[in-house]
Amino acid sequence: MDCVTRDGRPWQPDYLLSINPAVCIGCGRCFKVCGRGVMTLRGIDDEGNVVDDEDEDDGDVERRVMVMADAGACIGCGACARVCPTDCQTHGAG
Repeated sequence: MDCVTRDGRPWQPDYLLSINPAVCIGCGRCFKVCGRGVMTLRGIDDEGNVVDDEDEDDGDVERRVMVMADAGACIGCGACARVCPTDCQTHGAG
């Protein structure tokens, strides 16, 4: 099925595929514009690994970044890409 806008113009979704934790600054702008729960803020340890929720209180968090929470909820609107100041996201056809 081809995607179209309300008035019938062709439209291609540009889904969020990944977020580069080395580039993300955890500002939360993408999270604020996404009403679908696609991303969430998570801790990163000093080795660059995402810290599990239950381990975040252990002092292992060096910084926080956005990570994919529910990729399947993305509708491909591209709002997150337009507000990202570091261009840390990869988007595509899915």
